[in-house]
Amino acid sequence: MKVIAASNITRYAQAVRAMDVYDETIRRGLAVVLRHDVLDAQVETDRVGVVVVGSDQGLVGQFNDEVSAVAHQLVASVTQYKVWAVGERVADRLLDSGIPLAAQFDVPTTTHATTGLVAQLLSQIAPWLLAYPHAPLWVIHHKQRVGEAHVPIRLRLLPLDNVWQKTLVETPWPGRRLPEVMGDRLLTLQALVREYLFVSLYRASTESMACENASRLAAMQRADKNIDELLGEFKRDYYLARQENIDEELFDVIAGFETQSSEGNG
Repeated sequence: MKVIAASNITRYAQAVRAMDVYDETIRRGLAVVLRHDVLDAQVETDRVGVVVVGSDQGLVGQFNDEVSAVAHQLVASVTQYKVWAVGERVADRLLDSGIPLAAQFDVPTTTHATTGLVAQLLSQIAPWLLAYPHAPLWVIHHKQRVGEAHVPIRLRLLPLDNVWQKTLVETPWPGRRLPEVMGDRLLTLQALVREYLFVSLYRASTESMACENASRLAAMQRADKNIDELLGEFKRDYYLARQENIDEELFDVIAGFETQSSEGNG
């Protein structure tokens, strides 16, 4: 299982890196569209949508409890919310804490299955986004950080943050000529935002899976260490008990010899 977990960590990390190129392309496309008209991100304050990414399997410690706690804190500040859970165990945590779910999805077991998961998520979320365009949409998942196995984070996907848009537009274009939008600007923007959501949810899922396998690997390594320590204690106890038996037998032999010697001399 340790080999499988280690292999999964590498595979999901590679999937995240592979998505970076496409993510950069989408961001540049958004920069071109937004260069002429930055969106005014009006954010509704009493409604929120939340995608929570957890796990379907055990041996992950506080993995699901941590993202559930972040979700609970987020929805506690609003009066209306929609929560979509990825993972059976995190769904149980959310339901136990009193948070009803709009839908629950299985955690994908491969990087190819992640694409299907994101498609299902988007089909569920799209009607809610159309009904409440100014309500913030968040994704909560685990992310690896230097010096830490993983930490739960929350990221607002929509509406597009004003500061983020400005930073995007002000980023220097890599070529000499600035591209222009051909056709309807609004349709182009909608298409790019859909791809931006796809990339963001795909990244959240793959990063979460990498963290999940890292947690499982760490749990198995701790178990191996505990087993080795217990085996060491058992071996020490065995050697001590064996040595005591040998000492007792030697004392008996010496005592018998001394008894026979004293009787012979008498």
